[in-house]
Amino acid sequence: MIEVLIYSLIIGAVGGGCLAAGAARMFRAPEVQAMGSFRTLGELNACGGDPISHFSFGLGFLFSSAASAVAAGALTQDVFHRIVPNWAASILLFGNKNVEETLQNPAKMLFAGAGVGAVVVAFLNTLSAVIPEKLSTIASEVLVPATTYLINPVMPAIFWLAAIDGGKMCGMWATVLGGVSALVTGNALPGLVLGILVGKSAEENGYKSNVVRILIAVVVIMFVAIAYFRGFFDQFFVAAA
Repeated sequence: MIEVLIYSLIIGAVGGGCLAAGAARMFRAPEVQAMGSFRTLGELNACGGDPISHFSFGLGFLFSSAASAVAAGALTQDVFHRIVPNWAASILLFGNKNVEETLQNPAKMLFAGAGVGAVVVAFLNTLSAVIPEKLSTIASEVLVPATTYLINPVMPAIFWLAAIDGGKMCGMWATVLGGVSALVTGNALPGLVLGILVGKSAEENGYKSNVVRILIAVVVIMFVAIAYFRGFFDQFFVAAA
């Protein structure tokens, strides 16, 4: 147990600090980018610099992450992508509501994220270690179906509605790429996210922009490559024949 706690504190501090600092640096994209994600950036923006909103948003994912840790003995991506950056932002914003000096400050987010990461990862791993195996099996039987429904189709539906609400261009690209992604990978979510990025870029810069053309080319090449290596074309032609 002591060994699990020590490793958890170290991994949580390093991972949490890096991801929180990376998320803060993403506010300077595209001039500067780091180990953040546009999904995390969008969720941080959605909280509007309100410390309570950041805290409650992260808290909602703490319970699902705890259930996953108990059932599967593994941490979900929500720990570092949602809980840590939002709680780090909440801690900083409680003392200073200026987002440029707190949420968007990589140095401050680094230390706040390291502290939050160490505590959260240690808590989840310790919880997973002390739960009896029988209870873990019961939790797994409940959690796996629930997580499956959340990933597909609940999350794709939410992102698709958000894309439609974002405008015709955004909705069109999200619908097309979401459909392609569903056919190729079995999950529309990656295509929906890429469709939102492409649609918004095209809406703001136009199709004559080199950035938009390169982005579209990369997305097309990526889906063609995924389809090829997954054997999608072979299955498609066999079904067509």
